[in-house]
Amino acid sequence: MDTKRLEDIANKKMTRRDALKLAGVGGMGLLVGAGGVGAIMQPKSPATNTATSTGTGAVNGIVPFYGKHQSGIITPMQDFICMGAFDLTATDIADVRKLFQSWTAASARMTEGKGVDDESDNPHLPPVDTGESIGLDPMRMTITFGLGASFFDDRFGLSSKRPAPLVDMPHFNSDDIRKEWEGGDIVVQVCANDPQVAFHAIRNLARIARGKAVLRWVQDGFQRTSASDPAGSTPRNLMGFKDGSNNPKVSDPAAADEIVWAQSSDDPSWMAGGSYMVMRRIRMRIEIWDRSSLDDQESTFGRHRQSGAPLGKTGEFDDLELHRKDSNGNLIVPSTSHVALANMEGKVKILRRGYSYSSGMDPKTGQLDAGLLFVCFNRDPRKQFIPMQQKLAAADQLNEYITHVGSGLFACLPGASEGGYIGDTLF
Repeated sequence: MDTKRLEDIANKKMTRRDALKLAGVGGMGLLVGAGGVGAIMQPKSPATNTATSTGTGAVNGIVPFYGKHQSGIITPMQDFICMGAFDLTATDIADVRKLFQSWTAASARMTEGKGVDDESDNPHLPPVDTGESIGLDPMRMTITFGLGASFFDDRFGLSSKRPAPLVDMPHFNSDDIRKEWEGGDIVVQVCANDPQVAFHAIRNLARIARGKAVLRWVQDGFQRTSASDPAGSTPRNLMGFKDGSNNPKVSDPAAADEIVWAQSSDDPSWMAGGSYMVMRRIRMRIEIWDRSSLDDQESTFGRHRQSGAPLGKTGEFDDLELHRKDSNGNLIVPSTSHVALANMEGKVKILRRGYSYSSGMDPKTGQLDAGLLFVCFNRDPRKQFIPMQQKLAAADQLNEYITHVGSGLFACLPGASEGGYIGDTLF
């Protein structure tokens, strides 16, 4: 498909009570529905792509790895995610630095559709690359690295460099966080338009880390994005509602600086050009949701299911009028609906980048283990994500249908220039 065609595509623009009685369960919650990203891909020709990590190239082409910012943050979403957290086993800061140098070199090659390094073809040695992506396109793969709070403990003499916004995540009402889906010294987010390409990257980064770090958890996700939809429509989550209608437009550099990117004036200055990633694994109570009436579902989200429009409106991107009332004096968009609470009166914004997940069946309950791998980026989670989630956790109607089982907060490092490596501003 030629570039002109791509540009044309990009410009198109039972009640809860009954269900809960039946199932005998409650819930808790966060940012689904108004969350996620429905970003429309803005293609550029390879000749106009820059190394700022914001270009997209061809549909399955190369997203530059090197640049001021890491790719995979404001990059338009790909169809699949494979995210892994690592715990360091190395005890020497020199080994940690060497790991990031090796990861950087391998990542730059893999995002170009190459193996992690040149093969020797020695039949007596294992291949350098695991090989499952041989012959596949780069598939717009991005690889994004972040550091957890535990990275800055006493092991490597970096405790004084821990970013002030990298706080310990507070406990939110009714959290049910499980250790197997929490934390990690390092997080790696791999996104691509092919799940095999994404898995290949995580697998090979884990292989490179042998002797220095081990995987703590791995999560896969999927989302039908606008890049794979000729109509360019907003993706839907597993509850059937459009996911990302209210996401900020960070194609505007000023908006991105305000919402996403850490600045040199922030604490610490070495994080300038980086961002803070929140990960929440949110299990949906699918079976209960599926027995709820359409009216109840729409009241929960504050949007119409079919169009994605705010209640009382007809267009998905119509302005929210949260104080508008019907003829009986009742709010048209309930004050405890997800969209009303997540709006934060328009004063607090985050960049959502969520993916759906399905992990088969829960053998203990016989129910589906599926939901949202919520990912968001913000300049300072103390002022953005955390107050938003505290408000949602206290009153969101959606809490009756979802449970938070995984959590992590990571400082995503600034981008690297060619000849440098991810993390060189820290080390």
